[in-house]
Amino acid sequence: MLEAAFREHGGRVVSALAAAFRDLDLAEEAFADACLRAQTAWADATPRDPAGWLYAVARRAALDRLRRRATAQAHRPEETPPEPTPEDLLLAAETPIPDERLRLIFVCCHPAVSPDARAALTLRTVCGLTTAEVATAFLTPEATLAQRLVRAKKKIAEAGVPFEVPSPAAWPERMDAVLSTLEIAYAQAHADAALAGPHADFAREVLTLSGLLARLAPDDPEVQALAATVRFAEARRPARLDASGAMVPLTEQDARDWDSVLMAEAEAHLRRSAALSRQAARAPGPRALQAAIHAAHAERRRSGVTPWAGVLALYDLLLAHRSYTVVRVNRAVALAEIEGPAAGLAALEAAAAPDWLPYQAARAELLARLGRPEAKAAYDAALALDPAPAERLFLEARRGGLAGPGDAG
Repeated sequence: MLEAAFREHGGRVVSALAAAFRDLDLAEEAFADACLRAQTAWADATPRDPAGWLYAVARRAALDRLRRRATAQAHRPEETPPEPTPEDLLLAAETPIPDERLRLIFVCCHPAVSPDARAALTLRTVCGLTTAEVATAFLTPEATLAQRLVRAKKKIAEAGVPFEVPSPAAWPERMDAVLSTLEIAYAQAHADAALAGPHADFAREVLTLSGLLARLAPDDPEVQALAATVRFAEARRPARLDASGAMVPLTEQDARDWDSVLMAEAEAHLRRSAALSRQAARAPGPRALQAAIHAAHAERRRSGVTPWAGVLALYDLLLAHRSYTVVRVNRAVALAEIEGPAAGLAALEAAAAPDWLPYQAARAELLARLGRPEAKAAYDAALALDPAPAERLFLEARRGGLAGPGDAG
C-alpha cells in the first residue's frame, strides 16, 4: 500500500518541489526522504491527505538539505511570487498541493535537452516511471537510458532553464516532446484494462492534462488530436472488462457501454484538429491519424460494423510518419480482418518484436484463427511477459479454448 501511494503521488510531489526549488535532483532526493519518513509515520494509519503529507515533509527535507549545503537562502523559493499569468491560472488544479506537472513537462522538454532525452526525462521525473520502465518504453538499455537522464538534468541546471511555462511563441520547439510524453504515459495506463497496476493514475492525469493543453493551444491540430485520442480510448473504459474481470478486446466490446460524453468530446477535438489542418493546407499529422483510427472504430456504435478498409488505409498513412513496431503490429491486425489471418500473420512476423506483449498476443490470436498448433506456444510466450491481471485472464481463457485431446490446457 505504501509503494502504491508513493507511485500515485510521486509525480505531482516531485513536480511541485522542482517548481519551487528549481532543482530536479533536490526534488527527487527530498521526495525519497519523505517516503522513508512515511514508512514509519504511516505504520498505524495512512494520513487523510497522503499527497499533502508527502509534499510538506519533502519540502522540509529539501530545506534541510539546502541548509546543509549552506546555500538555503539562495535556493529558497521566492517569498513574494509574481502575479499569475492566464496559463498559471489554468494550471492551478483542485488538489491538496500545487499541481505543476504540465509546467515541469515543458521544462524537461526544453531545447537545451537533447531530443532523445526529453520525453525520457519527463517520464522519469514527472510521471514517476522507473528508469527500467522508461528504458523498456524506448527499447533502450537501462544503463544507456540512465546516462541520458543524468546528462539531461545536468544540462537543465547548467543552462539555467526557467521553471515556468514558456510563452506560446516558444511552444512549437517543445510541443512534440510534450505530446510524446503524454502519449507514452497514457499508454502505460491503457495497457492495463483493469487499471490495477502502479500507473493507473496516468489515465486520469493524461485525460486532464491533454484537455488543459488543448485549451492552452487551441490552434495546434496535433494537440487537439491527442486530446481526441485519449478521450476515445477512455470512453471505451466501461466496456474493457467482462464479468470475470478479464480484458475484452476492442472488437468484442459492447459499444452501448462506451461513454457517450467522452465520445462526443473526442469527436469535437478531432473535428477541430481536421479544421485546423485544412485551414493551414497541411496533411493530417501522426496524432491526427491516430485519432482518426480511433474514430473509425467508434463508427461501430452507429453502423454495427468496423470499417476495416478505412482503418487499414489510415495505418498505411501513419506508417509514413511513424514506422514504429506498435503501428506495424496494429496494421497487421487490420490487414487480417480484410485479407485473412494468413496475410495478417505474414505482416505481423515481418514486424517481429518477441519481447513485446501486444505482438505475442496478436501472433497467438492469428495462429489460433489459422488452427496452427503453434498458437499454444505463442500464448505461453505472451503469458511469460507478465501481463496485467485482466490481460492475463484474457490470454489464459484464449489458450484454454485451444485445449485438445490429451492436453490439460
